[in-house]
Amino acid sequence: MSRIGLKPIKVPANVTVSVEDSVVKVKGPKGELAQPIARELTLTQEEGNLSLGRPNNQRRNRSQHGLARTLLNNMVVGVTDGHSKTLQIVGVGYRASMEGKNLLLNLGYSHPVRIEAPEGITFEIVSDEKTRQTSINVKGIDKAQVGQIAADIRKVRKPDPYKGKGVRYKGEIVKTRPGKRAGK
Repeated sequence: MSRIGLKPIKVPANVTVSVEDSVVKVKGPKGELAQPIARELTLTQEEGNLSLGRPNNQRRNRSQHGLARTLLNNMVVGVTDGHSKTLQIVGVGYRASMEGKNLLLNLGYSHPVRIEAPEGITFEIVSDEKTRQTSINVKGIDKAQVGQIAADIRKVRKPDPYKGKGVRYKGEIVKTRPGKRAGK
């Protein structure tokens, strides 16, 4: 049995869940999300809990069971608390600024890189005076969209393996390589 799929999802009182044509819609204080799930799965809601069931132990049903439970849990968390990813900018002269709702990155290129905020995503810039690092918080209700935008920002200037400069996730450890002179 799927250990993840068997866990019930706690649904707060201010969140409503509805199902129509195997599309689950979750509405909460921060917004509304919709996600299609496999037709074979059954969704039952009782006493503030949501549980998923499957008809048999075929390989496809087993794989969809845990996936659907995780996606629904991410939706419930997203419409109540929201999701966020934090990126750190490391490097002399590297900085970020806001231009309206959009993000403007100066990362050593001859031009600033503009990243437009899609619907439902907000950027927040936090500067730490002590370490002189700039952090970018990407926030939204859809976990997949937040992760994708954070990955796109990181892709603009990946961490350099020789100097460690670039955009990295908070807590990411970048292993630096020795240069040419280390072998002699």
